[in-house]
Amino acid sequence: MTRSDDERTKRAPTQRAHGVGLGLRHELSRDLFEARPAEVGWVEIHPENFIGRGGSFASMLDEARARYDVVTHGLTQCVGSPDPLDATYLRSLRELLRRQNARWHSEHLAWGNLGGRFSHDLLPLPFTRAAVRRAAETIRELRERLEVDIAIENASYYGHPGEAEMNEIEFLGEVLEAADCKVLLDVNNVWVNSKNHGFDPRAYVSRVPAERVVQLHVAGHFVRTDGLIIDTHAEPVCEGVYTLLEHTLAHVGEVPILLERDGNYPAFSTLLDEVRRLDAIRTRVRDEARISALPEIRA
Repeated sequence: MTRSDDERTKRAPTQRAHGVGLGLRHELSRDLFEARPAEVGWVEIHPENFIGRGGSFASMLDEARARYDVVTHGLTQCVGSPDPLDATYLRSLRELLRRQNARWHSEHLAWGNLGGRFSHDLLPLPFTRAAVRRAAETIRELRERLEVDIAIENASYYGHPGEAEMNEIEFLGEVLEAADCKVLLDVNNVWVNSKNHGFDPRAYVSRVPAERVVQLHVAGHFVRTDGLIIDTHAEPVCEGVYTLLEHTLAHVGEVPILLERDGNYPAFSTLLDEVRRLDAIRTRVRDEARISALPEIRA
């Protein structure tokens, strides 16, 4: 670490993401930096897009750090992959996390690496005890190497590989317990999976250990003509996901919410309308919880 990097580390505030955030994307960054909307409280990055890259990527990240809390969400170190973790990449990621005094880093409860090749997709894990053990082992190693809490994200999937030994929420719960880790709860993924595989999304959310949830994701999805729902992050958030978010916040309390948008970008003002709606839900649920917690007044 250089002297300037060390000085930035000492000056950097501890990551305190609050309210509703946006993913930092080139397609959105200029509007975001110029408008500086009060509705956006923080940004999330995929560190793979910034580590080892200069030019516009470095400039964008520097500008984001000057204006917002920055939270990292990984794409390539899937905790269920059979391949070993990339030690060289993790050293660079650890330095990035140190520079922003990160409290957690998230990865996916999926797999994508095999034989040194990356699939560029998040592939489903079998809901088996062997997969629980492998994921927990990797999560513990990530926590040790990165020196921050690790949160795992529940992934969308379209078919189960092999014979399941448990259902999805049982699998998630066993991984969380075995690894003693945090969870990034993707509300859209719960909704998508519930519709594709036929379970109650509210019951699923209610079984997630609330004390482990550090962040939420919300996004849009595409519905095919045959009814299959595809997690795309390229459409508006649907009414069912907004409703499930309200139930989720009532269960887990106030945690930061990210609006994911990765394609088919609308006008920035339209995107901000979604951010405002998410924030209104967050505020309403928070205020209702505070009111319900007030002591009863008796004559």
